[in-house]
Amino acid sequence: MKIIRKVSDIIKFREQELKNLSIGFVPTMGALHTGHISLVEKSVRENNYTIVSIFVNPKQFNDKNDFINYPVTIEKDLEMLEKSKCNLVFIPDSEDIYNNYTGFRMDFDGLDKLYEGEFRPGHFQGVVDIVYRLFEIVKPHNSYFGEKDFQQLAIIKLMVSKSNLTLNIIPCATVREESGLAMSSRNERLSAEERKNASKIFEVLNSVKNSMKIDDSPEKLINKISEEINLNPFLKTEYVAFCDPTTLKPVFSFSQNSVVRLCVAVWCGKIRLIDNISLEF
Repeated sequence: MKIIRKVSDIIKFREQELKNLSIGFVPTMGALHTGHISLVEKSVRENNYTIVSIFVNPKQFNDKNDFINYPVTIEKDLEMLEKSKCNLVFIPDSEDIYNNYTGFRMDFDGLDKLYEGEFRPGHFQGVVDIVYRLFEIVKPHNSYFGEKDFQQLAIIKLMVSKSNLTLNIIPCATVREESGLAMSSRNERLSAEERKNASKIFEVLNSVKNSMKIDDSPEKLINKISEEINLNPFLKTEYVAFCDPTTLKPVFSFSQNSVVRLCVAVWCGKIRLIDNISLEF
């Protein structure tokens, strides 16, 4: 497994060594877990050459403390990537990757103001800035993203469409811990007791999925979900939303033969967790 740290070096390597190969790419912020590795393994199966980036992007943190406290586990990450048969790891620094690059501007069609965007102003502009830059450097044919960050996935698809980039965005199912808790690097910052209680989030979502009917009111269900999650003293909901899986626009009634995404953000102690599930009618 090759490790490259400089932007100029990876561009040179790609141009010289990867000309006729299909490139799969998994952008990460490190602190890797089984969810990340499932993306890497899918890329390895589907491409000639797989590149993973590790870069904790300061631009997408609207909370400085969240950035400062973001877990960094580079040695463990590299061990996991070696086992997953990743071909190359790109580990740039902030000064190099943003050198002579001011970001990518686009009309988000309002997607950056909903849900995550409402509570994390500027977050999605930071995401788009770094992902566009990485695509520009790596020039992948396929790039892999987990559905846990469902709104981020929708915005990256929109960015690719608006910028006419020629690559495929491959959505990958959320990987969960045995308890049902969606895998996240932030889970490492939960205490054992918090982690145990955080599994209540998926338990409530799954319960709603199994019991809801087409004539149920989304508004009433939102209140019910919030109440059930908030009954746990470790948890506090920030938002609950039913939305269209493509446009992310809120859904105010359910209809036959439709698919709806149920998305939540929940605080567990001082750690903010997100999750979502697909509902089919």
